[in-house]
Amino acid sequence: MKLAKYQLPSGQAGVARVEGDQLLPLDLSGGQYRSLAEILEADNPYEAAEFLSATQEHVPLGSVKLLPPIDQQEVWAAGVTYKRSKTARMEESATSASCYDRVYASPRPELFFKASPHRVSGHGQPLRIRNDSQWNVPEPELTLVLSSKLQLVGFTVGNDMSSRDIEGDNPLYLPQAKCYNQSCGLGPWITLPIGMPPRHEIGIRLVIHRGGKLIYDGRTSVDHMARTFEDLIHWLGRDNSFPTGVFLLTGTGIVPEGNFTLAVGDLVEIKIDGIGTLLNPVVQG
Repeated sequence: MKLAKYQLPSGQAGVARVEGDQLLPLDLSGGQYRSLAEILEADNPYEAAEFLSATQEHVPLGSVKLLPPIDQQEVWAAGVTYKRSKTARMEESATSASCYDRVYASPRPELFFKASPHRVSGHGQPLRIRNDSQWNVPEPELTLVLSSKLQLVGFTVGNDMSSRDIEGDNPLYLPQAKCYNQSCGLGPWITLPIGMPPRHEIGIRLVIHRGGKLIYDGRTSVDHMARTFEDLIHWLGRDNSFPTGVFLLTGTGIVPEGNFTLAVGDLVEIKIDGIGTLLNPVVQG
């Protein structure tokens, strides 16, 4: 089952089940669940969504605007969870290469705060490259949706936009390279665990278009991750709490070559098996 946030042409917003090219709105008027986040906090989100959509009529997906599937949750991210990511980070800076080499093999993962809800863009909404950076890349990542109890309640597509020159200049600049307005893409919706394929079968694809032409096409799979979901969740929850839940981007295994940087007008597509495609245009300034 897939759950989405949407907005009608009238401006009215809601939550819905996704069924093919149709949305089945959820009736939140009863007050038991007032948001997507509260449905994900239910003892059984699947049963809650089925009950809330029992008497509703379908709406064509093409007639609505999809909103980021986030309410008040924080967004965090893991780094250097794929060998390709370790190699890319080491290429950014010789002075900090040993840090990335060590963290790849260390029991403690790299975890960092990525975005608050207002910095998140949904499907079709723009993502931004910084004005003070000359080397910017998208990072396609399977994203875990966690409840306030740190239970894995869903999956979505994530784009961890990164300014590689800022990060490479000094590892202490990581927050500036990662966290800024429109720096994180999430969407197009959330797939509940029951709807996902086995982890070793989850493929990830990054496609970038420029001027109507394909300029990049890369693929990897979750099977190439050096860490498990459970390990990342365990470390994220150490001495930390998330009263409204949290999204956790799990790292990237696709990094364009060093001579590639995003440009204004590029169109970034991230496709993940079991979820769908997150599409974002690139802007600056």
